[in-house]
Amino acid sequence: MTSDDDLRPTSADQPLLLEKALEKNQGVQDTIENCAVELSGVNETVKQEMGAGSTLQQVEKTLARSESVKDKVQECVGELDEVNKVLVQEVDDRMELNRELMEAGQELTATQDILSNTQDDLAIAHKVAEEASALVVRSGEIHTELRRDITKGQLAEARLFEEKESLRVTLSCIGDAVITTDICGKVTYLNPVAESLTGWTSQEANGLPLSDVFHIVNSQTNEPAPNPVVRVLQEKQPAGLALHTLLIQRNGNTFPIEDSAAPIRDQQGDLIGAVLIFHDITHAQKMATQMTYQASHDALTGLINRREFEWRVAALQTGKQEGKRQHTLLYLDLDHFKIVNDTGGHVAGDELLRQLTSLLQARLRSNDTLARLGGDEFGVLLENCPMEAAVRVAELLRQTVQEFHFVWKEEVFQLGLSIGLVTFGYGGEALADVLYMADSACYLAKDKGRNRVQIYTAEDTQLAQRHGEMGWVGRIQKALEEDRFVLYSQKILPLRTSLEDGVHYEMLLRMQDEGGKLIPPMAFIPAAERYGLMPQLDRWVIATAFAQYARRHPPGAPVGTCCINLSGASICDENFHEFVVAQFNQHKVPPGGICFEITETSAIENLTQAAILIRKLKGLGCRFSLDDFGSGMSSFTYLKHLPVDHLKIDGGFVRDMIDDPIDHAMVEAINHIGHVMHIETIAEFVENDAILEALRRIGVDYAQGYGIEKPRLSELLQSDFRDST
Repeated sequence: MTSDDDLRPTSADQPLLLEKALEKNQGVQDTIENCAVELSGVNETVKQEMGAGSTLQQVEKTLARSESVKDKVQECVGELDEVNKVLVQEVDDRMELNRELMEAGQELTATQDILSNTQDDLAIAHKVAEEASALVVRSGEIHTELRRDITKGQLAEARLFEEKESLRVTLSCIGDAVITTDICGKVTYLNPVAESLTGWTSQEANGLPLSDVFHIVNSQTNEPAPNPVVRVLQEKQPAGLALHTLLIQRNGNTFPIEDSAAPIRDQQGDLIGAVLIFHDITHAQKMATQMTYQASHDALTGLINRREFEWRVAALQTGKQEGKRQHTLLYLDLDHFKIVNDTGGHVAGDELLRQLTSLLQARLRSNDTLARLGGDEFGVLLENCPMEAAVRVAELLRQTVQEFHFVWKEEVFQLGLSIGLVTFGYGGEALADVLYMADSACYLAKDKGRNRVQIYTAEDTQLAQRHGEMGWVGRIQKALEEDRFVLYSQKILPLRTSLEDGVHYEMLLRMQDEGGKLIPPMAFIPAAERYGLMPQLDRWVIATAFAQYARRHPPGAPVGTCCINLSGASICDENFHEFVVAQFNQHKVPPGGICFEITETSAIENLTQAAILIRKLKGLGCRFSLDDFGSGMSSFTYLKHLPVDHLKIDGGFVRDMIDDPIDHAMVEAINHIGHVMHIETIAEFVENDAILEALRRIGVDYAQGYGIEKPRLSELLQSDFRDST
């Protein structure tokens, strides 16, 4: 039989076993180092894929590689355990051998002869013990390195998990829908937005053809729309979605979308799939439609605006047409609209415009165009409508507005409609010319008494006059730039000794032409009033008059009165009061020495604004005159709303009061009413002594006219005027 001692490896077998164990240990160490290198490669790949925006599928594939490396590391751990067992067993065997050798050594001490014969065996045993000790040390080092490598692998795995989770959260939080497919066009992933828009979950859609999940059609033809992913997989290039694309949800609902698709590539650049990104543009389309509508329509009435109206007129002028068709443009301007605004406020005015829009629209054909051009102005485009028929339509519109009674808070307002009419055809006048002709005809209708239709004809002398007024616009602006305006003054004479003894005069504006010749005010003032230049002229007059005040009124002289005319446009200017205050502060003019004059017509047309401005400036100490009083039928009715200091009796009554008893009675009545209201009176157009004496007998307070003094340039300012000319 074989004893246990016979099964123990001999000393000849031990080096072989150690060598095999060490070789095994070295192989495990090499495998672990390879695993570490591969883990590093996995980490680098993950960073590159995350930076390139690869899809979750690609990241998951890379993570799978880390799992494989992890398995290899686990295998290495097992193999190291086996090596350790062998080494431990070998150490135990060596230790046992050492013990036996020690026992044998004790026996050899007793028998020197035997020990001398076994010295070689002792040397061998000693060497084996040293090798065993070194093997134990190396085994510990291997254990330490293996634990270090395992820790690195675990850290890399944790980082990969964090990055994967971050990418998943990012895709879940973005507002766009994301779908990824493989190289065959089958779905591999949907983010939550894509799930919501398509009606499919990522799990349900996984492995299905993209066309089953992402069903799109053309919104205009209802035909299937080209799938951008198919194009990407074929051409290996990014692709976008065609216009007018609708996505059909799983439940059948549809909505417009915009999208793009791009290829997904691996590290070698090979195509491995595609990513599709899209979003719902329903809200954006609604906003675009609303903005387009607002850009071409009036918000108050719902009618098209001036821009769209001009575009349609131009389209008729430039578009191809059969035969010589005539079209007509009507320019409509409401009469007395301002009274409604001043009485009932802008809310009443807005409601009036809405009601009139419905009335006018009902009188037009379906292919006619009604537009609001601004304020109380409307435009009508009558396509294929010659002049005779257009006149009938215009009269129908005018009569409709005339018969309409607008009721607001128990007050009833009656309006009128002034209409300018012009016909045009294909390839004729330019757009600006057509609009100008219609506008000119409309203004002429107003000048002729309002509430009428005025047809534009090139031969009309009144229209030619208005065209001449337009030429004054450029001349006035240039004269302002070149400072070619000058102020004259005309004395206002007190008719009673109890009145102020300081000089009292009115400032009168004159314009110089390029050669220095004076131009009378009636040549340019109507054009300035019509085309909105009066605020500029008013401000120039005030600034200049205030600058001259100290020279006209030297220190120590009695405080006189400088009268300055204001236009209706300045009365309505919200910033005018601030301008006047600034001029007072700049030139140190005493407010009590300034009297502003406004015409009765301007005051009535801008009653609310006039009353506000008068009260503000009177609060500074200024005075006010109501010019041309008596020219309106409702003069006395409105007078109580205007806290003025002077009434300037209309010169039309004063000029003929000696020969016309009615004019004489009017002057008497105006003077009496003024005095009853504690308002001083001033008579204009006093041309001779007879009129002056009659005014004294009536009791008028002041007189002004050529019979007293013609407008003149102050002697103090004549040198300045000569220098300027």
